[in-house]
Amino acid sequence: MYDIYSCNYRDSARFILGKSASNPLYVIGLNPSTANREKADTTVAKVAEVARRNGYEGFVMANLYPLRATDPHDLPVEHNARLSRSNLVEIVDSFGDQPPVMWAAWGVNISIRPYLLKFCIKLNREVVSRGGRWLHYGKLCQHGHPRHPSRLSYLWSFAEFDMTGYLGSLVHVGQRRAK
Repeated sequence: MYDIYSCNYRDSARFILGKSASNPLYVIGLNPSTANREKADTTVAKVAEVARRNGYEGFVMANLYPLRATDPHDLPVEHNARLSRSNLVEIVDSFGDQPPVMWAAWGVNISIRPYLLKFCIKLNREVVSRGGRWLHYGKLCQHGHPRHPSRLSYLWSFAEFDMTGYLGSLVHVGQRRAK
């Protein structure tokens, strides 16, 4: 079903999944659930349809953390640094030569683990250094978080996402909480 697929040895962590194309849409969720090379889950099915309806011949689904969990609250409190590094390498290597078009799609749960925001900052540096841009789909959620694809309407549209402003506001809130 999907010709782009990278996971760890036991498939307990998925780095990227998608369909090859000359103009792919890169989608960054929070963490993978059950989709694999042979079958979609609700999120990936909706991502594929949104990409198709918006003129993208393919897509690459990746996440801020690659460990599979159907509930993001089940993610570990401490991240695995090696797993995070591998995730970043896999995502960046998938960009190819074209500046990536990134769909920010992680929802409000980015705040449940500090390492998710840290990874988002690292990924944004890579995207910006390659001339990429960020989009969000539909209205933003509370506190400016981009919506998760599992809860979308096909009637919505893409809009530019101010990733720098978004990350700055999250870092600022985190610093206030630390005091």
